Amino acid sequence: QVLLAESGGGLVQAGGSLRLSCAASGGTFSSINMAWFRQAPGKEREFVATINWNGGRTSYADSVKGRFTISRDNAKNTVYLQMNSLKPEDTAVYYCRVAGTGYWGQGTQVTVSS
Repeated sequence: QVLLAESGGGLVQAGGSLRLSCAASGGTFSSINMAWFRQAPGKEREFVATINWNGGRTSYADSVKGRFTISRDNAKNTVYLQMNSLKPEDTAVYYCRVAGTGYWGQGTQVTVSS
């Protein structure tokens, strides 16, 4: 069983930056692909970004491409989401996930004010 804990959310003005972290425990982190999702109020949860086990391959939703960067530190069992040039439409609860599985974190709120 893998446990995931997100942190780093908060309130930021449009154009600002935040870095989210997701710490994993209970599994072999260095061998698993990881992903970030988000869910805005009244909307379905949507894919944001994914990274493979060694960080050599990443993929992004079109809505965040060029603004967000996913990365990982296998020595720290942590995956990150660096979010720059934030927009009000990025407001959501952000979740990390072991890609392709039912292992999710509890989420962290990101609010971008205009």
